[in-house]
Amino acid sequence: MTLYAIVKLRGRVGIKPEIRYTLELLRLHRVNHCVVVEDSEYYRGMIKKVKDYVAWGEISKDMLELLLKRRGRLKGGKRLTEEYLRDNTPFGSFEALVDALCSGEVKMKDLMRYGIKPVFRLHPPRKGHRGIKKSVKQGGELGYHGTEINELLYKMR
Repeated sequence: MTLYAIVKLRGRVGIKPEIRYTLELLRLHRVNHCVVVEDSEYYRGMIKKVKDYVAWGEISKDMLELLLKRRGRLKGGKRLTEEYLRDNTPFGSFEALVDALCSGEVKMKDLMRYGIKPVFRLHPPRKGHRGIKKSVKQGGELGYHGTEINELLYKMR
């Protein structure tokens, strides 16, 4: 199962109301927030609508594991730890959680049951963006990255 990472890169000033609403449905309320969603027609339509404000692409298992370890949070802003996963979830480790997410057994929004937040708050990218007013094809950061999204996420770890 393919998982997409979606990162909000532009602010909300001057956005049309329907695009703002779609960003809220995706839980992208602030710049540099990231969500991981499965590949479905429903999400592809939402991504198409907000393409001028986000970067997205297929996330690898290694990058998803790194995101969960470094940026995974619990309710109250506490870090997600291996001990918490062992004690409070059916997943014994980060690897088991990533495998369950990638196979489609569990979705990111289902993790809210265990107190895990579905949004990753990322750091601004090291060495900066290539530009948040142009698409990837024009030399910027917005739009579809494919598997290159992993490099952007690594810069924002």
